[in-house]
Amino acid sequence: MNHHTQAAKDVEALLRGVEEMISPQDLEKKISSFYREGKPLVVKEGFDPSAPDIHLGHTVTLRKLRQFQDLGHEVVFLIGDFTGRIGDPTGKKESRRQLSEEEVLCNARTYAEQVNRILDPEKTRVEFNSSWLKDITLADLVVMMSHFTVARMIEREDFGERIKTGKPVGLHEFLYPVMQAYDSVSLRADVELGGTDQRFNLLMGRDMQRDFGQEPQVVILMPLLEGTDGVEKMSKSLGNYIGVNEPPFEVFHKTMTVPDFLIEKYFLLLTDVPENEIYKMKNETEKGILHPREWKKRLAYTIVKMFYGEDKARQADRDFEKAFVQSETPDGAREVVINMNQLEDGKIWIVKLLKMTGIPSSNSEARRLVQQGGVTLCNQRISDPELEVEIQNGDSLKVGKRGFYRLLLVE
Repeated sequence: MNHHTQAAKDVEALLRGVEEMISPQDLEKKISSFYREGKPLVVKEGFDPSAPDIHLGHTVTLRKLRQFQDLGHEVVFLIGDFTGRIGDPTGKKESRRQLSEEEVLCNARTYAEQVNRILDPEKTRVEFNSSWLKDITLADLVVMMSHFTVARMIEREDFGERIKTGKPVGLHEFLYPVMQAYDSVSLRADVELGGTDQRFNLLMGRDMQRDFGQEPQVVILMPLLEGTDGVEKMSKSLGNYIGVNEPPFEVFHKTMTVPDFLIEKYFLLLTDVPENEIYKMKNETEKGILHPREWKKRLAYTIVKMFYGEDKARQADRDFEKAFVQSETPDGAREVVINMNQLEDGKIWIVKLLKMTGIPSSNSEARRLVQQGGVTLCNQRISDPELEVEIQNGDSLKVGKRGFYRLLLVE
């Protein structure tokens, strides 16, 4: 197979799930050059360490990075420890709180362990953009800013909307996309990945590279993944996320709450299941041959298997059946340790018990959970928030739709 044919084949594989690529022709030329000269492409993605936990939404681009690794290219996992102190204004309706250096570094430290479950650590180059941005002089900054106009900056929908509604836009926020663009120059990136909300920032990287005499990077934009609510982008702050570090049962259970219309998209963006198999399952579901619940269970099983292996996936599947079909406490339920001296005659106030799970943040929230019918103790629904409940070692507690607990009494 010649260089051009192999490059075309690689690009076709890399296009899976991609929302927009600028451009496939440029990527094919770069990959063809790789096969001809043996020099791997530098493929970059930046992560703003504003929060330490990675969820399935983040893995959409991480999986694309892994594809590049498997094809022999160099992946740069860029931690924006310097730009993180500014805060990415993308999609924000107001200025973000600036993080301290300590907060940024604390969040950044947890990234490597999580991303190594997707990326090959032997083929991943971790960089911190403070390595080059901290040494920039005022004169350097003036030159960098001169490459862009105010009119270009307010083309951004978020900036333009805030200006239109009278909300302030800090001058420091204009620095974020400029510095992100300079990251591409510093790394001499051949490809940069991001979500569709990063389009403006990534295109600025192309412009700055061109101005600095470099060949512009190929931009690959991946779709934003809706969370379990099926409406908003997956986010921990919205509570609609599935974390990569969550226990297998939680991952399985949360995946089973995803709306049916998102199953195809989740399969396409989060798994390696061949597209023809995905479309076959979709077709069988539409014809009534395959029940939507079974299609979704295959998705949940596949995702858990990717992170935890076959055995854990089987166990999560069994636990789900126990919890929702047989009404038993799943083996993967979390334990709530209760000291015997916290009981009075073997009883405890239901609100106090709920607070021990960590789900309700206040007594009033716990009361609402009970009043709304969201609390079950030993398969018996609790409706009175003033109730003193009698508990025994090993009792099962269900809080809301997703919280399964086993009560453990200790002396």
